[in-house]
Amino acid sequence: MTKTALKCCLLSIGIILALGGSARANVTLPGIFSDHMVLQKNVAVPVWGWADPGEKITVTIAGQTRTATADTAGNWKLKLGKLSADSPLTMTVTGHNTIVIQDVLVGEVWLASGQSNMQLSVNDVTNAWQEKASAKFPQIRMFTVGRVPATTPQTNCGGKWLVCAPETVGGFSAAAYFFGRELHQKLTVPVGLIHSSWGGTPIETWTSMPKMEAKPELAPVLKNWQATLYPYDEEKAQAQYVQMLENWTNNAAKLKADGKTVPPRPQKKGDPRLDKNYPANLFNGMIAPIIPYAIRGAIWYQGENNAANDLAKLYSIQLQSMIQDWRQRWDEGDFPFAWVQLPNFHPRTKNPVETNYNNWCVVREEMLKTLAVKNTGMAITVDVGEANNIHPKNKQAVGYRLALWALAKVYGKDIPYSGPLPDGQKIKGDKIILSFRHTDGGLVTKAGDLKGFAIAGEDHHWIAANARIEGKKVIVSSPEVKSPAAVRYAWAANPDCNLFNGAGLPASPFRTDGWER
Repeated sequence: MTKTALKCCLLSIGIILALGGSARANVTLPGIFSDHMVLQKNVAVPVWGWADPGEKITVTIAGQTRTATADTAGNWKLKLGKLSADSPLTMTVTGHNTIVIQDVLVGEVWLASGQSNMQLSVNDVTNAWQEKASAKFPQIRMFTVGRVPATTPQTNCGGKWLVCAPETVGGFSAAAYFFGRELHQKLTVPVGLIHSSWGGTPIETWTSMPKMEAKPELAPVLKNWQATLYPYDEEKAQAQYVQMLENWTNNAAKLKADGKTVPPRPQKKGDPRLDKNYPANLFNGMIAPIIPYAIRGAIWYQGENNAANDLAKLYSIQLQSMIQDWRQRWDEGDFPFAWVQLPNFHPRTKNPVETNYNNWCVVREEMLKTLAVKNTGMAITVDVGEANNIHPKNKQAVGYRLALWALAKVYGKDIPYSGPLPDGQKIKGDKIILSFRHTDGGLVTKAGDLKGFAIAGEDHHWIAANARIEGKKVIVSSPEVKSPAAVRYAWAANPDCNLFNGAGLPASPFRTDGWER
């Protein structure tokens, strides 16, 4: 090799080495670690991300410095010591590069998930303009997870933290915002809300596949979805689409020439396995990416989709499975979890016991049953729905009632937090005596005499009942039922009922029988 050639070779090697050094991957963080974020106070806060294998990562905040080393796959994770701060902080993450996250608050962080009633924004609530005008709460922040289904668990998601202000709050989840506002005002701490919801979705899409497959009782749910896969054929779907598009193109040209309206362009039939509603797809795309971001607890507003068929009777098993799934994956013990019981909806009928929309009642009952799970709560909303609107606008009451539970059971405030819940029945002659829990301030009615009760004998024939309050009990009877066996209360999708406690919270719909219908 000539000297000239040798020099060129050495120069090339030097350039390659230099490029190799500069091509090292930057340290990166999940999108949820960004400006204006809220970190959970008084817990060990996980911080994680990606870097070159073997790269040393340093995280500094509030006088703390913690380090981690990226593993062979480039993943790294560390935990900060407990944080508590009264003013905004800066987090610095350093590896080959440096990331600086500004305006970080330390407070209470809650995950808010579900379907369209959790998704519904402040723009769409009662008195929206007034709510937006008064939303000057810079210590409330919301991170809305990007809506992306996935067939495998993802590690990152789109979204950004927004500071609550009149200009931003309109796009916030309303139920989550009113919940967070109540916590912020009562606890006087920053509140971070991680909003991960998608309208029209069933609970099974929010639960991991391994968790559901481990529950034999959920086999019918998974079988229903598996059945949607078999008729799908990609080649056939593509051929059908090409033909439909050709027909549409020809038809559109004629319609345009005649000055007529052109119908929408046809869409190709999609693979159901990629659908947002397919089991686990939103867990994979919208829950997995935020685990294990430190949270205090979670609130849930969903169930409408699962009330659409007779598998509604499995809803308690599904809800319990999802709660267990999330708790296990966060690995933070039995973190608090509360949900919204389905509100009143559908046209009201005169039947003492509803039959037209029975699955709506079943999902409510399944939610009531799930209160047996440790550290859970339920906001009863049978009085704040709308007969003709599946998206009732009074989300203020929803958020407030969820917050009552959190303030009492999570933060130790001595306040009523639930409406009356059934606590057994005793049959005495031709009467049934019902007992209740959560009678704070005594049982009361709103708007006249007590109503909403039905009674039946062993013939299962339901009759609208007479009912009266005696202390903390309700006495139910009917002259038409001499030997009563069971009672139902508010057993309709949109019941005419009015039992409350002295704290102004409504009683949950319930039944004392286990009959099929």
